[in-house]
Amino acid sequence: MSNYCATGAKHGNDRYDLVVVGAGSAGFSAAITAAEQGAQVTLVGHGTIGGTCVNVGCVPSKALIWAAEAVHHANAASRFAGIDGTARVADWQALVAQKDDLVTSLRRAKYADLLPAYNNVAYHEGQARLVDGGVEAVGRRLVSDRIIIATGTRPALPTIPGIADVSPLDSTAVLSLTELPRSMIVVGGGYIGAELAQTFARAGVEVTLVFRSRLLPEAEPEIGTALAGYLADEGITTLGGLAYDSVRKTEGGVALTVVRDGCPQTITAERILTATGRTPNTAGLRLAEAGVAQTPTGAILVDDRMRTTKAGVYAAGDVTGKDQFVHMAAYGAKLAARNALNGDSLRYDNSAMPAVVFTDPQVASVGLTEAQARAAGHDVRTSVLSLDNVPRALAARDTRGLIKLVADRATRKLLGAHILAPEGADSIQTAAMAIRGGLTIDDLAETIFPYLTTVEGLKLAAQAFDRAIGKLSCCAG
Repeated sequence: MSNYCATGAKHGNDRYDLVVVGAGSAGFSAAITAAEQGAQVTLVGHGTIGGTCVNVGCVPSKALIWAAEAVHHANAASRFAGIDGTARVADWQALVAQKDDLVTSLRRAKYADLLPAYNNVAYHEGQARLVDGGVEAVGRRLVSDRIIIATGTRPALPTIPGIADVSPLDSTAVLSLTELPRSMIVVGGGYIGAELAQTFARAGVEVTLVFRSRLLPEAEPEIGTALAGYLADEGITTLGGLAYDSVRKTEGGVALTVVRDGCPQTITAERILTATGRTPNTAGLRLAEAGVAQTPTGAILVDDRMRTTKAGVYAAGDVTGKDQFVHMAAYGAKLAARNALNGDSLRYDNSAMPAVVFTDPQVASVGLTEAQARAAGHDVRTSVLSLDNVPRALAARDTRGLIKLVADRATRKLLGAHILAPEGADSIQTAAMAIRGGLTIDDLAETIFPYLTTVEGLKLAAQAFDRAIGKLSCCAG
């Protein structure tokens, strides 16, 4: 990668108003925010420009997810009378190449080609480390009183005896497979494991999904349980509540031994994919020497202003361990840049943060879960509405899913919304706006929603706190 604008945007002697380390979504957000305020900025990247989301995360995974979803829905077309449809993955290598073309074009359009538009942003590529008075990179000292670290994360390898000896796939490598294995063990029941297990199963791979506790442990239990059932309906074997014992090579691939209820069980497959978390990219930064504290997991410790324990040094995005979604990385980085330049007046607020898991049905949530609301001291009421009460789902002949709302009993204020639905991702923002605006379940129940939409389910779920939905006619207000 060449150095874009590497000689511009400085006061002289490589002195800048702000140095941003990391050229992914968070780094670009910080650099652009600062540049738009007139600051002289240098952006230091290491590796492929654009970071996780566009290169090995959101964009490539969702491109393959939706391709596999097209296959599934063609094969499920017979749910409509008189329709017979089938589909299969005929050329996985062509699909991967198409995905790579999309990644390349978005990396160019949203990252590399943006740099010339900001004359006050210099770009350098190379390993960076914190030094007195700034950052050292590519043999140059970039002097600044303000630094933002946004170096992201990488897949973590779980501590299972023998795992390093079986050539495990991770969430990066699996997206570049040019040939599908016959079978695969997916280790990890979080959102990455759930998404990839379903995608490869729909592409024709025999998948076993294993996890320590339950599927989607941070989601509402009703949602994790229901989704596990839907995955099983698609032929995915799901095994939860287990401990990992060991993994070894076999003649046909790998064998993973787990322990459930005190009993060992061995699972075999051609390949094994680990999706058990991510590790912050902090090696070489010399954080400890600079006085920048880290959490026990290695993430950079920040306060609600995105400040680290070192004066003048901020951090944002996945490297902080906070809310590892690209939209929150960009938000936190923008806030960090504004605080660094304008006096630390802005606080990080994730109280109305929408989160989506791109399984099918999708899992979308915002606000507090029931357990979180109780832990916070609320007297909680909940409403759980199955999708067979939502006209949109009935018309689509796909009633997989549910909607759960969490409210405070006394104030009736909406505290959380959790949707499991084929179009859940496009429905959650209504609940996010409601929570941000401090609306009650009555406000939601009395709002006019368009008929035959998934988002109308939010209104129905709000009404269900006090009314029997089965006794209401269509569009009943």
